[in-house]
Amino acid sequence: MLHHLSFGVADLRAAADFYDAVLRPLGYERVWTDFDGEPDRQAVGYGLPGGGDKFALKQCPKGGAVPGPGFHLAFSAPSRDAVDRFHEAALRHGAVDNGAPGLRPRYGPDYYAAFVIDPEGNRIEAVISTAA
Repeated sequence: MLHHLSFGVADLRAAADFYDAVLRPLGYERVWTDFDGEPDRQAVGYGLPGGGDKFALKQCPKGGAVPGPGFHLAFSAPSRDAVDRFHEAALRHGAVDNGAPGLRPRYGPDYYAAFVIDPEGNRIEAVISTAA
């Protein structure tokens, strides 16, 4: 259903460093970078190696508006270990813990996820919902 999603950020370079670190364990990488454009057109995109972007960060001169309660972005993880490494990397790079890695049986018997709030205030999750 979704083609891609973007977050507006106040500090693109810091946000890119954060997402480089937290998306790497999930198998995603920065697939394009534009730090050379006009300040309000600078952006980076993330996706699977060799593919297009599915998630982008865009510089907003006055900072991004963080979506309100109820919104979060969940990234697919290839394994429970990847969820654990996502969470560890996020905390090491300035995120706030919003739910340690573990099973969430209320979402399904094999739903394994971790939740953090990134340094810009966005709620993100890494999840795998298949048996280990």
